[in-house]
Amino acid sequence: MAGVFESPKARINASMLTQYVSKPRLVCGRGRLICINTCPCQGKTASVELNEPLEGELSGIVEVVGMVSNKGTVMASAYNAYRDDKGIPFDLELYNEALKVVHDYPQYYPFQQ
Repeated sequence: MAGVFESPKARINASMLTQYVSKPRLVCGRGRLICINTCPCQGKTASVELNEPLEGELSGIVEVVGMVSNKGTVMASAYNAYRDDKGIPFDLELYNEALKVVHDYPQYYPFQQ
């Protein structure tokens, strides 16, 4: 999966997974073990398959870089967990609204190929 890191990756949420099969993407959401709940208001869940087992439970916001499989699973190459205890909670609804704008106006966000 070295190709995952070779170019910019579009940010997507769970509802967009089926549009990006076999393409490297970045998914951000609230982590629970090995699943990412990208937006509680959408009720969608993205399954993430890791290369190695987790050493502990993920909590807070998790950003995953990986390839989307034909089953709609993100085959993670890397992930980063962000804790909510820094004072300002991450607003997933606002994040998903921003994703919608980026995907609705690709002419202004050409890196989202």
